[in-house]
Amino acid sequence: MGIEYILQGKTGGLIVVGDSEEVLKLVNGGFYIGCSFSPAKFHELAKMDGAIILSSDGKRILYANTQLFPNPDIKTSETGTRHRTAERVAKQTNTLVISISMKRGVVTIYKGDIKYMLEESRVVLSKANQALQTLEKYKEGLDKLTFNLTVRELEDLVTLFDVAGVLQRSSIVQRTEKEVKKYIYELGVEGRLLNMQVEELMANVVNDSLNIISDYAHSDIGAELFEVKDRINLLSEEELLELSNIVKILGYDVEGSLKEFN
Repeated sequence: MGIEYILQGKTGGLIVVGDSEEVLKLVNGGFYIGCSFSPAKFHELAKMDGAIILSSDGKRILYANTQLFPNPDIKTSETGTRHRTAERVAKQTNTLVISISMKRGVVTIYKGDIKYMLEESRVVLSKANQALQTLEKYKEGLDKLTFNLTVRELEDLVTLFDVAGVLQRSSIVQRTEKEVKKYIYELGVEGRLLNMQVEELMANVVNDSLNIISDYAHSDIGAELFEVKDRINLLSEEELLELSNIVKILGYDVEGSLKEFN
């Protein structure tokens, strides 16, 4: 919520979430606050030019209006002074650093060599809803394929490509879930309802895929169920489209894999 206030106020800001000795060595000037965190206090302090130092758990505001002096020899891809400082501090201390640009209202998060740009909540929420709709569509397709596999099992007409088709769709569903989760994490509290919907959709997906692998993987495959599942999920998008790649992971020779399990 504090960051939302800063964005609305168009003040910009530089926030370090961490008070390790390594971080404090880079701090110069400013003044000690030592109070519990609140969005209102955070917003008011961000109106000053300097950086804000929070405790490692983000629950206390320690310093405000400070200057940060990281090693200038650390390479940075940024151009603005605030963002260059943020990236260097993050790389030098491996601490979470947040930079908010005053004019563009862009929030950029740095930690170590990682950089991630946050979008406005309404934009993220729109993308999350679109991704959730895609997940629901793929999950519906997976349910149909799983039902068809069950029917073919009862008729003793299952082929490896039937099995591979279900595992392919299951992997697509799991990959799509990760995309939705990324938006949910970014939304924070606002993403709780979406998260509940995703949890409901994904309730049995992983276990069902493991059961199918257990039933149909070759007895001589020499790998644990989770390892087989992970191998499938590590296939590139192009590789996943080829069912023969999944058949191979299950431990079978592609030639002759069309034959039925009867």
